[in-house]
Amino acid sequence: MDARTAAWLKKVLGHKPRDAALFERALTHASHGEDHYERLEFLGDRVLGLAIATWLYELFPDEPEGKLSRRLNALVARETCAEVARELGIGGQVRLGKQARDDGASDSDNVIGDVVESLAGALYIDAGWDAAAAFVRRAWGDRVSARDKAPLHPKSALQEWAAAHDRRPPDYRLAGRSGPQHAPTFVVDVEIRGVGSARAEGNSKQEAETAAAAKLLEQLP
Repeated sequence: MDARTAAWLKKVLGHKPRDAALFERALTHASHGEDHYERLEFLGDRVLGLAIATWLYELFPDEPEGKLSRRLNALVARETCAEVARELGIGGQVRLGKQARDDGASDSDNVIGDVVESLAGALYIDAGWDAAAAFVRRAWGDRVSARDKAPLHPKSALQEWAAAHDRRPPDYRLAGRSGPQHAPTFVVDVEIRGVGSARAEGNSKQEAETAAAAKLLEQLP
């Protein structure tokens, strides 16, 4: 690992890596080589979830499980992970194959969001739970406590609006898919019959559905 990457990791993680190869793997996309981040991302996803869940449990002692779950889902969503990744400058550190980089994978929500989780997994292995949880709290910052009310996922909010107004549930349809395998773009249409429709894109079908639901919500009276 070069000195610049090591210094960046120490600044971002609050920890000087002991096992440099572990963190190189955490920053390596499958397009770059066989020793990539996917297993670490699997572990880091669980580390992130537990760190956020523990934090929410402490911050909101009077909230029921349902509200805590909505907060958790919003905070570990791919869009939030990618937002955190951009703040940390992960796009400039991830190791990509030439084609993936040319295709813009360094700014793909899927890729940089996964790398945030893989770094959390690597940190958990290298330095233990306390260091990993502290990293999550620093990186997510006031996102956890900024909202007075638990956020409602756009798809859930649209579903509730339809039910409250005696309408059929929203209908989601995949309108298209394009781009390379490692950084696909999905196009989804959502419609509430007799009310309106919206179209949106995302790096996954779920992400596109969420964006379409949010767009349609903005149009509703």
